[in-house]
Amino acid sequence: MSEHRGYEGDSLEFLKANQISVGDSVKILADITYSGIIMPRYEHSDDKHIVLKLKNGYNIGLEIAKIEKIEKNQSTKKIIEKDEKIEKVAGLPKILLLSTGGTIASKIDYRTGAVTPVLTAEELNSSVPELAKIANIDAQVLFSEYSENIMPEHWLQIAEKINEYSKSDYTGIIIAHGTDTMHYTSSFLSFALAGFPIPIVLVGSQRSSDRASSDAALNLISATKFITESKTKGVYIVMHQDENDETIACHLGTRVRKNHTSKRGAFQTIGDVPAFIIVEDQIQKNITEDFFKVNEFQPKIYLDTKVALVKYHPGYDPRLLDKIIEMGFRGIIFEGTGLGHVGKTMYESVKKANEKGIFLGMTSQCIDGRVRMTVYESGRDLLDLGIVPLENMIPEVALVKAMWALGNSQNRDEVKKIMLENIASELSN
Repeated sequence: MSEHRGYEGDSLEFLKANQISVGDSVKILADITYSGIIMPRYEHSDDKHIVLKLKNGYNIGLEIAKIEKIEKNQSTKKIIEKDEKIEKVAGLPKILLLSTGGTIASKIDYRTGAVTPVLTAEELNSSVPELAKIANIDAQVLFSEYSENIMPEHWLQIAEKINEYSKSDYTGIIIAHGTDTMHYTSSFLSFALAGFPIPIVLVGSQRSSDRASSDAALNLISATKFITESKTKGVYIVMHQDENDETIACHLGTRVRKNHTSKRGAFQTIGDVPAFIIVEDQIQKNITEDFFKVNEFQPKIYLDTKVALVKYHPGYDPRLLDKIIEMGFRGIIFEGTGLGHVGKTMYESVKKANEKGIFLGMTSQCIDGRVRMTVYESGRDLLDLGIVPLENMIPEVALVKAMWALGNSQNRDEVKKIMLENIASELSN
């Protein structure tokens, strides 16, 4: 294993020239004096910076061109972090943190450069010490998966675990989750656990914890503050509002999607402002209605994955839709154009699907606005062919809801009723 893992070019030569390696405790003179541990970098990092882990647990990037002097601390032995035992603080609220993977609840092993999941409350406290001042955290690892590998069976596992704590003394539950598919998971939990008595918050990070611009710690701190101070129920996603560290957004779990690949403010509420905003430790409430539209918690942790999401486009081959029908799918969610349309070339296949008893729902490719299939003749034709307009439901949310609805009913009319019922704020005003 290289003693300069992740460093190359100018940064590598800088470390070698000063006889510094990853894991060394150093003092650096730049604009100010810094002390900390040299951290590894990823293979594709630039060669103009080194990463330093400060004593407070945060990582910073230092431009080598601005470093006047670097030297090892008196002890040349590489420092290995030890998890400090933490005492529960009487009177603080209790929060359960469930880790599913991603970087938000992970830490760097500087000896290997690997990102590893937080396994204990002690490790979590070591990574983000501010949490211990807000709440008593119990941490569990459910599994460790990149979010693109989280499948519907993982949704079931998460929901079943959360359901175990419906009558607990926890103030809320945090789910550490990768960002790419976070809104799919939040949608399923919103339906399967409708009416859950304490808030469920999914939180992730866009920047890994070894980067100076990491949003991991602040997102997690804000999620904890939100749970302890908001006095609300529901399923939320808590992430940076934009690129700065001043504003954190709390999005409804059924009205949010990831709209940027890499920016820290990637998540946006569709069609409205975020439900809550955290600014300078103050929580601003923007919603006026309850997240859940049901009064009683009655978990329904079921699903049927035989649902297809079909994004219509000019030139779409209807034989693809025929194949979906042949494969025995029970539901099809169309992501149509404009007010909710697909081309005439699709009509015969749509008719066939309807005759087979397949639930057919229509959403729009447009980012905002509602499906209105009575405005144009083509929309009315599709209504006659059995397609159900799903108002302003986000396509991905409609897909998840259809899986859940079909998991709870074998009757298409009942499924239609469920799909049009506003259960967890998936339909906005």
